[in-house]
Amino acid sequence: MIVINKFFKTFGLMLLVPVLLMQACNKELPGAVPLTPQTPSGTETILQKLDAAEFSILKAAVTKASTFASATGKLSDILGNADNELTFFAPDNTAILTSFSLLGLPASPSSLDFFSAGKLDTLLKYHIIGGQLLTTGKIPATFPNMYLQSSLVLAPPSASLPPGLRMPVFLSKVGSAVFVNSVPVTAADIMASNGVMHKTYIALLPPELLLWQKIATDASYSYFRAALLKADEGDDKKTLQTALSNPAANLTVFAPTNAAFQALLTAQITQGVLPLVKQSYITTGLVPAVKAANPGISDADALVQATALAETEPHKASIINMATAQAAGLAATPDVFTNPALAGVLTAETVKGLVVYHIMGVRSYTVNMPATQTNYPTLLNGAIAAHPGIGLKAVFGATGVTAATVKGAANATASNIPINPLTNGTSDQNFINGAIHRIDQVLLPQ
Repeated sequence: MIVINKFFKTFGLMLLVPVLLMQACNKELPGAVPLTPQTPSGTETILQKLDAAEFSILKAAVTKASTFASATGKLSDILGNADNELTFFAPDNTAILTSFSLLGLPASPSSLDFFSAGKLDTLLKYHIIGGQLLTTGKIPATFPNMYLQSSLVLAPPSASLPPGLRMPVFLSKVGSAVFVNSVPVTAADIMASNGVMHKTYIALLPPELLLWQKIATDASYSYFRAALLKADEGDDKKTLQTALSNPAANLTVFAPTNAAFQALLTAQITQGVLPLVKQSYITTGLVPAVKAANPGISDADALVQATALAETEPHKASIINMATAQAAGLAATPDVFTNPALAGVLTAETVKGLVVYHIMGVRSYTVNMPATQTNYPTLLNGAIAAHPGIGLKAVFGATGVTAATVKGAANATASNIPINPLTNGTSDQNFINGAIHRIDQVLLPQ
């Protein structure tokens, strides 16, 4: 029987996964800069403010989007209605051209031609928060970020989702710098008669995939996917897959790399197979060698001598190398989670206890993480309320967040989150129902 270290034994728990709401954009970030509010002006609507030369591309996009017969209203009517109260995130020409480049399009106003009126209506309504005038003074510098619903309807009204599920955006403040999702606001509090505008470094791009769709199809998460499937084994409700597939969820997933899982599993399985490998090494290798060197020695005495030899070098090193090689073979593919030889160790309950420790019930971007390591709860706290959770920390430099880490309670060192918020990057990867950060260690709860 393979024996695994105690952190792998103690969290066989059926957990109630919390479900809240949704998400944002995938882009490169500049340095976080202090914001200087502009002088309020209540004489022009937001639509009229867009007549300024710096917003000419945005105004053209609004004009084109307004030709679309949207069930949620014409964009120009929404932005031009003096009776509305709106918060509008307004990328200027530079921001839109930067966005085009990041999307692989020419950095030219003509790139608007790549977008239909309906697509522009969708994209731009994601930049609007209706019914609220959110100046920077109303944004708290707290964790987690400020959850707000945009004007982009994700699902129509229903008995379970009145008045319809809207794609959320998230506001946060770090010192005097403000972010929407993980995108910096470059100029804030541009007041209009029907609301307030905030210029953003790039356009906000609403996500199109759910967390589970990404995890289930991205080869870089194949071990994490296998662990999630194992955790839901025998669970008719497929609790974790359901939560990660729920568009109304609001989660943060710290997803270990395949190499991180392989390293952990190899180390743990090595400890489990070591006694068996050692016994085989003694009986099939050392005992015959002892007998050959000592003709006439009894089997019992040969075994005693062979056992003693096994504790000396180089035999001890050979045994460890053989055990490590065997363990590495078992951990070489994600099938390790369904290997019958490990069924008594990698049980669904054990793996679930480990997996939920990598999921938070709130959304956190790296810009939301504190500069001093601070612990926050994970879904594991739904079963063990007193558990210390995970420690989050970000390093802020002249170019924004330059490094970020997450530490498990039993990890000797913190796991790194490589900073790369671009689409298909490693940090701040945003989805309809949450965010994913890639990490280089498996988080250990105990």
